[in-house]
Amino acid sequence: MPQVTVTINGRSYRMACDAGEEERLTALAGRFDASINSLRGGFGEIGDQRLTVMAGIMMTDQLAEAERKLAGLAAEVEALREARAAIVERAEATESEVARRIEAVAERLETLAHDLTQSARDATA
Repeated sequence: MPQVTVTINGRSYRMACDAGEEERLTALAGRFDASINSLRGGFGEIGDQRLTVMAGIMMTDQLAEAERKLAGLAAEVEALREARAAIVERAEATESEVARRIEAVAERLETLAHDLTQSARDATA
């Protein structure tokens, strides 16, 4: 199992990860370290443990917000799928109705053509 060394809040930590996940773990650790540094810039030196906890809570809040947005988007996608299905259903019903009416008009035209032909035959006879 591969191992990487990450630096968080000025301290190095050796961590194991799955093969191929080394860059991702390093990037995540860098992001967490950036959160700690951001908090340190805003609050000053308030203790390593407190900074780490605050950064963890801040990132958990960001995750919760992303999950909330994702759930909202998933609901929106589902609503769009349902709307699309309703539109397709209406389009199919409309198409069927138009085809039915065209067939009725074609039958009526055939009847008229037949009647005219018959009338012309009757007139010449």
